[in-house]
Amino acid sequence: MRPVSPNRVVITGLGTVTSIGIGIGAFLTGLRTGRNGARPITAFDTTGFAHANGCEVTGFDPAEWISRVAPEELGRAAQFSVAAAVMAVRDSGMPLDELRGRRSLVCVGTTDGESADLDRLVESQLADGPEGLDPVVARRVSAGRLTTAIVRELGLVDVEATTLATACAAGNYAIGHGLDALRGGDADVAIVGGADAMCRKTFTGFYRLGTIAPEACQPFDVNRKGILTGEGAGVLLLETLDSALARGARIYAEVLGYGLNCDAHHPVAPDRDSIARCMELAHANAGVKPDEIDFISAHGTGTRANDVTEAGAIRQVFGDRPPATVSIKSMIGHTMGAASSLASAACALALAEGFIPPTINHVETDPECGLDCVPNEPRPARLRVVQNNALAFGGNNAVLVLGRYPADERDDPDDSGTEGSA
Repeated sequence: MRPVSPNRVVITGLGTVTSIGIGIGAFLTGLRTGRNGARPITAFDTTGFAHANGCEVTGFDPAEWISRVAPEELGRAAQFSVAAAVMAVRDSGMPLDELRGRRSLVCVGTTDGESADLDRLVESQLADGPEGLDPVVARRVSAGRLTTAIVRELGLVDVEATTLATACAAGNYAIGHGLDALRGGDADVAIVGGADAMCRKTFTGFYRLGTIAPEACQPFDVNRKGILTGEGAGVLLLETLDSALARGARIYAEVLGYGLNCDAHHPVAPDRDSIARCMELAHANAGVKPDEIDFISAHGTGTRANDVTEAGAIRQVFGDRPPATVSIKSMIGHTMGAASSLASAACALALAEGFIPPTINHVETDPECGLDCVPNEPRPARLRVVQNNALAFGGNNAVLVLGRYPADERDDPDDSGTEGSA
């Protein structure tokens, strides 16, 4: 076996809470079957809205996953975050005692934090004054709890805990932070991802922008009408390749690299050149070329402007024949801070399982987008390198590149695929 650089980083654990399934097995089944998580919103009163579908998580019992922390001390987003982290650790096969003995990074990205609780507190204060505020709910509002609660639940002691608020790109930002910490030797294990819960504030904001779809999210479709807000969490456990091989861990994928930029071009409108530049930064960091990318997990919100702009940026980088480009938001909605971490989990599963997830609800591709969006049915594929785009308000862009870690690499010292280029 050839010498392995300690700077290579792999994904060995996945945890997912989504509207199409809770836990990695259910999430994988949802991706393979093209399950639609859309349903009428129940998280808040939708009276007065002409339409109010969303992608809520159902059947979630935090007590199934959270035992050291009282679940009622946590808001819904933190419950999702902790549950997904516990799932990722269990999925990795790393014993808790071993994890607690390592230097750890816990980093969770979010858009709203516990805005649902903040909504309730404001409503209560308006109705009853400050003396009517619930102190338990008030203590849950800090977004820092999305990470500190993971630390408490897992009993970590030598740990850095960070919450990132780069909106809808925050999950990829968190994964990139984990990659840097492991590459640089600042941590032995990184528990990273994103989480958000459905809230009235964000739904109303998108509704007033005219970007909420009446029924379904249809990315890249000529008749797309906008997003559906969603909720959930995606958490990945990262460790060095040396560590994973030493303990015989299953490896979903290798994290090859990422790119970040913030153009600050417009509060809500994406900028094509900036998105293209972020993809180029990711490719350079990962040591890959555009023609090595087998498929792109797009930000793909289903709005008129985002899809055309993102598609234009993709063609700017990849030319007239870009790889298959899909959006799992068609299934799980826009989960805000969790969006890119859940898409990263989907990419890791696609690499490990050999398929491209579909873009569902698709009828006719918009010629202005002109992409192969793998409509409605998954596609079997032997994948080597995949790309995950995340675009956020304010021009915060984050692009992640993952590679397949092939089983034959352990037996073939001459293997020199793109997985080893990071």
